[in-house]
Amino acid sequence: MALHDELTAVQRCVDDLVRTVGRLEQQAGDRIADVDVRRVRTDTDHLRESVALLRAAAPPPAPHEEHRPDLVTIPDTPYDSALWANSGDLDDEGLGARDRHAP
Repeated sequence: MALHDELTAVQRCVDDLVRTVGRLEQQAGDRIADVDVRRVRTDTDHLRESVALLRAAAPPPAPHEEHRPDLVTIPDTPYDSALWANSGDLDDEGLGARDRHAP
């Protein structure tokens, strides 16, 4: 994965964590000490800020270059018949037998 893809994945995870901590805070209510919930909330906020700083410091993504395969030139001249001199009566796919012609 590219750096920006990884940072985006981290950002999504941190956002999910922030939402989950918010739901926990609502559901827990008085059962969890307020200090503990505030500490977790503060930690998630710091984590969100740290990821934002990482994303801001990351170099810009390189433009996607269109990848074109190297072109292979196929000559128009006939193939050397010596390539098939020792093939006997074998039928090669697309070539046919030596003494027969295509229909």
